[in-house]
Amino acid sequence: MTTPDIGALHAALATVSDPEIHRPITDLGMVKSVTVAEDNSVDVGIFLTTQGCPLRDRITSDVTAAVSKVPGVTGVRVDLDVMSDEQRQKLRSNLMGGRESRPIPYSLPGSLTRIYAIASGKGGVGKSSTTANLGVAMAKQGLSVGIIDADVYGYSLPRMLGITERPALVDNMIMPPQGHGVMLVSSGMFVPDNRAIALRGPMLHKWLEQVLSDAYFGDLDILLLDLPPGTGDMAISTGALLPSAEVVVVTTPQLAAREVAERAGSVALQTRLRLAGVIENMAGLPCPHCGEMVDVFGAGGGQAVADSLSKLVGAPVPLLGSVPIDPRLREGGDNGVPIVLAEPTSPAAVALTAIATRLGARNDSLVGRPLSLTPVS
Repeated sequence: MTTPDIGALHAALATVSDPEIHRPITDLGMVKSVTVAEDNSVDVGIFLTTQGCPLRDRITSDVTAAVSKVPGVTGVRVDLDVMSDEQRQKLRSNLMGGRESRPIPYSLPGSLTRIYAIASGKGGVGKSSTTANLGVAMAKQGLSVGIIDADVYGYSLPRMLGITERPALVDNMIMPPQGHGVMLVSSGMFVPDNRAIALRGPMLHKWLEQVLSDAYFGDLDILLLDLPPGTGDMAISTGALLPSAEVVVVTTPQLAAREVAERAGSVALQTRLRLAGVIENMAGLPCPHCGEMVDVFGAGGGQAVADSLSKLVGAPVPLLGSVPIDPRLREGGDNGVPIVLAEPTSPAAVALTAIATRLGARNDSLVGRPLSLTPVS
């Protein structure tokens, strides 16, 4: 009988990733020991990052499945242990690239993560459902996507993405859970039973700063922030903490929504953020009988907002797309399966996917971005 090769066993373990950190367990120092018994069965010792790791059974099954594929293995036994404080500190240092402090990685020079702050002037225009569907659509296109539910008072994205678990903590680092391939951190994950959150301005800023520095998303292609409606503290804090962020304004065709959406867009100019474009939501309802579009909230509002903001910033602000009304969009949010997954060929899903494709394509142009320049005397 062929004796399992130790090198092959370690190579097999390198194919197992921690389901919360999304890195190989061999890179994270989670492999405690690997021994082969006389009967060619294998004992694998694994360090868990925390005592109450909710995914211990998945780690056990993944390790068992990977090691069982090595030639000669007759059986696998997995023994779980827990990292010491020193080991967790070493893991944190490893994840942070050797840095002891935890700056906001997306504000560092050389960051390749594209950041979109999804904003609206008023509530009820579908900003959060738009964020959820854009994130999932981008993930379907192969991008690594993270979302921060920065609407602290009106958090809703955990339900929309079907996420019920809380983030794991590794030495005070936040490991975001995933839903449909998208990593999410939301204030709703840290309070029980749908409890209301009451924070004043300085605390909101501190919350966002802590999430941006402590949440480990890994190497992201796209980071989406679902901002609260209006032009308040969180919008200002985003400009201060994420100077490379781009603002996407969500509006409906209704005149009242258009006017306040323009105010939300103007905050981007004041905080020196680039306006990536405008999304028109609820842009008509297809008649279920004849298919003719019924303009429930009017027409042309998205383009009007884009034109107004273009004049304001002195550069083109595009209308990224118009999303029609579809009851399945609401149903997807309630069920935790966004419409781009549940009904990908529906007109709303097609429109959202097209917008996600447009935003996901990298463009390093500085057009429309106010520059802070100091003249040299």
